[in-house]
Amino acid sequence: MALLGRLLPLALALALGPAATPAGPARSPYQLVLQHSRLRGRQHGPNVCAVQKLIGTNKKYFTNCKQWYQRKICGKSTVISYECCPGYEKVPGEKGCPAALPLSNLYETLGVVGATTTQLYTDRTEKLRPEMEGPGSFTIFAPSNEAWSSLPAEVLDSLVSNVNIELLNALRYHMVDRRVLTDELKHGMALTSMYQNSNIQIHHYPNGIVTVNCARLLKADHHATNGVVHLIDKVISTVTNNIQQIIEIEDTFETLRAAVAASGLNTLLEGDGQYTLLAPTNEAFEKIPAETLNRILGDPEALRDLLNNHILKSAMCAEAIVAGLSLETLEGTTLEVGCSGDMLTINGKPIISNKDVLATNGVIHFIDELLIPDSAKTLFELAADSDVSTAIDLFRQAGLSSHLSGNERLTLLAPMNSVFKDGTPPINARTKNLLLNHMIKDQLASKYLYHGQTLDTLGGKKLRVFVYRNSLCIENSCIAAHDKRGRYGTLFTMDRVLTPPMGTVMDVLKGDNRFSMLVAAIQSAGLTETLNREGVYTVFAPTNEAFQALPRGELNKLMGNAKELANILKYHVGDEILVSGGIGALVRLKSLQGDKLEVSSKNNVVSVNKEPVAEVDIMATNGVVHTISSVLQPPANRPQERGDELADSALEIFKQASAFSRATQSSVKLAPVYQRLLERMKH
Repeated sequence: MALLGRLLPLALALALGPAATPAGPARSPYQLVLQHSRLRGRQHGPNVCAVQKLIGTNKKYFTNCKQWYQRKICGKSTVISYECCPGYEKVPGEKGCPAALPLSNLYETLGVVGATTTQLYTDRTEKLRPEMEGPGSFTIFAPSNEAWSSLPAEVLDSLVSNVNIELLNALRYHMVDRRVLTDELKHGMALTSMYQNSNIQIHHYPNGIVTVNCARLLKADHHATNGVVHLIDKVISTVTNNIQQIIEIEDTFETLRAAVAASGLNTLLEGDGQYTLLAPTNEAFEKIPAETLNRILGDPEALRDLLNNHILKSAMCAEAIVAGLSLETLEGTTLEVGCSGDMLTINGKPIISNKDVLATNGVIHFIDELLIPDSAKTLFELAADSDVSTAIDLFRQAGLSSHLSGNERLTLLAPMNSVFKDGTPPINARTKNLLLNHMIKDQLASKYLYHGQTLDTLGGKKLRVFVYRNSLCIENSCIAAHDKRGRYGTLFTMDRVLTPPMGTVMDVLKGDNRFSMLVAAIQSAGLTETLNREGVYTVFAPTNEAFQALPRGELNKLMGNAKELANILKYHVGDEILVSGGIGALVRLKSLQGDKLEVSSKNNVVSVNKEPVAEVDIMATNGVVHTISSVLQPPANRPQERGDELADSALEIFKQASAFSRATQSSVKLAPVYQRLLERMKH
């Protein structure tokens, strides 16, 4: 698809010829989509455009690259048809659409493009037909026949019952007193109509769709001797009220009206600009728990964030939505605006009950569900939309709810639900203290955390931050999802229950009976002070069983040689803190002995030098301890390395014997060579 995107301009130029790609300004999105439709239709002859038609409707769209391959509009299947591109017609017996449409006046062009109802109503007025047939230069946005037939009966009756005032004025509002082609229809511009100089709002979207007062332009740039005709899918009407004025007069916006007044956003909504207001109805506000709603309405900052989350930065008409779009709100969040058939969706939900209510400074869509941004939520409310409900229940059971619903600046480290698949701990003083150590005394953002930073908890502990290539961890627990920043608190979703450090590495080892032989070895090797002092160590700690698995003679020899013992023990200590969540596929960790340890993780199993780690992440104030079931051997002591040396020696002996045999040109027996090799291996 990316390659096609790069080659498309060249392909179009070759396919359509010089006349189709004139030099000058860059083509508009509409023209680019039209070009793509011509490219897809070229095998059917000149000036044929591929058109996608929604199955079961009369809706047609010129196709862009993405829609062509997906064969869908708003999630609904389409069929491809081929028809003459705008401005061309068929010739009997000829392939494609080789002939340009005959150039005639505006009135006759209305019939040529199929806007016969607009032509009929023009004829009924006394003044407009002569104007359309006479000299001048005009643009008419002509409603299709279907557009007129879809008008409510009472509206249509009021127009046709007073043709020289109501109908004439309605038609004049569709006209501009100069020729305006699509390359001049810029997004957000206003054209002055021929009815009381009222504005017509133009929006030209990146997907090639052009709207006129939110009516979609179906076929454009039909030239006439005295202007140009654009076919549109709706009858448009004058727009006189701004967004704020519409809020004031709509009964269903009573709560919204009060909220806007309290937030001070009325100045924005009655000013210049082009916005989309996703306007929550009274029903939308009623769906929110009264406690939550009253809290937000009573908090000016949260209220402003709430309302800004309903305002898009540009006007977005419903007709412009043919697939999912990510649109930014004034609050800074992103909403997924899409469609499913005729329904618009917000974040996948069909909550828009009334669309395309046009204002002088944008467009309003009525919604039946409130879009509360994270920035207006408490920690409890943030957690409701996250995978941490089990942890939140524990905080509630431990009597810590006030911290999660008040105005205390906090960061909550909440383990995800899968952490508790084997059950939750009982609620007691120890558990409560552990939970307090999952609350940081400040509202943080993960993007500002740095390696070695310390964080103070409500439980009185200091937690360390570790930054790895693909992980950001706090002690043994790593952040598993993007943080959610609420009104006062931030939620970090963590991949495991956090374990605060409890003493130095030596304290940890002494406090665990599994490591009594290791502790004795450390003391014999004179490394006690090293592992007690301030530092950053990763200790792969062999258990008593690991030492007992060594041959007794080798163990006794090792324990009796302080220098060799220290060398081996130092090989078990890395010179930085590496928790299991920071390992990734493979990390080469330098040991205090000097050689590197190969630490890997696969399928949630951590290994060091390919030996599985029995228990990970026992945190200490100066490092981390990982339990292993074997004593690691430095490279120079490993049997594999000794075997490699023997293999090298054997190869050298064979080389020498072969050279001697060739030099003497004799059949020297190689038995002595094998004998020498065996003697060498004995040593």
